Formats: sequence, C-alpha cells, structure tokens
Amino acid sequence: MYICVCKAVTDKQLVSVIESGVCTRRELTHCLGVGKDCGKCNNEVKSLLKQHSRQNENYQFAALA
Repeated sequence: MYICVCKAVTDKQLVSVIESGVCTRRELTHCLGVGKDCGKCNNEVKSLLKQHSRQNENYQFAALA
C-alpha cells in the first residue's frame, strides 16, 4: 500500500528501511523523501516507525539473551 503518494513510497519500502536501522523521521525523509511535499503521510510514517522500531528493539534484546 502506498504511504507517501507524492514520492510513491510503499509501506514495504518504509518497513525495509526502518528494519535496516533507520530510526528517526529525519532519516526516513532523507532516505526516501517521505513527508517533504504535502505532509499527508506523516502520521502513518510515524506510526510505522514507532511500530517497527519497537520490533527491532525486541529482536535485538532477544538476540542478546
């Protein structure tokens, strides 16, 4: 599903970048251009970032245990 229509960025692309280690909105904007134009994607981008950043933290902690 497209999250940012202005830059044609999908949820899968966002999740892939987040899982590769990008952890801030600013980094996502720099990498993919999301949120630069109309801004309608900002809430969904924040939500995906929050959701998948937590999943990465849980995975990293499990790997250390």
